[in-house]
Amino acid sequence: MTKIIGLIPARMKASRFPGKPLFPIHGKPMIEHVWHRAAMYPKWDKLAICTCDKVIEDFAVSKGFPVVMTADTHVRALDRVAEAAGKCGIPVDKDDVIVCVQGDEPMMRPDMIDAVCKPFEDPAVNATVLGMHVVDESIFKNPDTVKIVHDIYGDVLYTSRSPIPHAKTFSPELGARRIYGILAFRWHYLQTFLNLKPTPLELQEACDSNRICGSGLKQRVAFYPNIPSYSVDSPADREFVEREITKDPLWGRY
Repeated sequence: MTKIIGLIPARMKASRFPGKPLFPIHGKPMIEHVWHRAAMYPKWDKLAICTCDKVIEDFAVSKGFPVVMTADTHVRALDRVAEAAGKCGIPVDKDDVIVCVQGDEPMMRPDMIDAVCKPFEDPAVNATVLGMHVVDESIFKNPDTVKIVHDIYGDVLYTSRSPIPHAKTFSPELGARRIYGILAFRWHYLQTFLNLKPTPLELQEACDSNRICGSGLKQRVAFYPNIPSYSVDSPADREFVEREITKDPLWGRY
């Protein structure tokens, strides 16, 4: 049986927003919201926070959340996730699925994790990324939002901070998709990814998925409808997210 291992990477020294994992949303650190919501997914064989910061470890331990300590030299979340997967406390086989749940998505839902995991029922699929339908032109044009174009089979062709695919006039019927912070790899494929050199387009767009497609490998888009779900990119986002999260169907369940 293929195992599903979830890891929530977190570090205090994020360049754009230091201390983000413990930033309070309605009195709970952001990573606590992410943990509780991810824990609602029923098919985990293991779920843990992974970090290099003792303050995050101490918080996780105080709440009873499993935590894996990693090196403090990792710049990208997937490097931290890969180290943590090898130290997560259960044996990891080559076809097991490693799910990275980004720690700045306090409004994520467990059915998003299910969407990212379901394509692995096909043994030919080795990597996935959640692709949320874009219905708002401001999100389509926002360079902080990474958009996806894919082939007819649903595999990523390219990701960009520019509005793609091009359209003279935006509409929801364009079918644009954006990357949401949940992605997954088979264990052997994650190691292959990390052994690849960063590609020029990955560096230009600051998006890991371009290393995959830019190296001739495949990543399947897990299609997901548009819902109100917002990440926290700066302290200024708190007021908006605090208002919107109370309208969420998971509010009050943890």
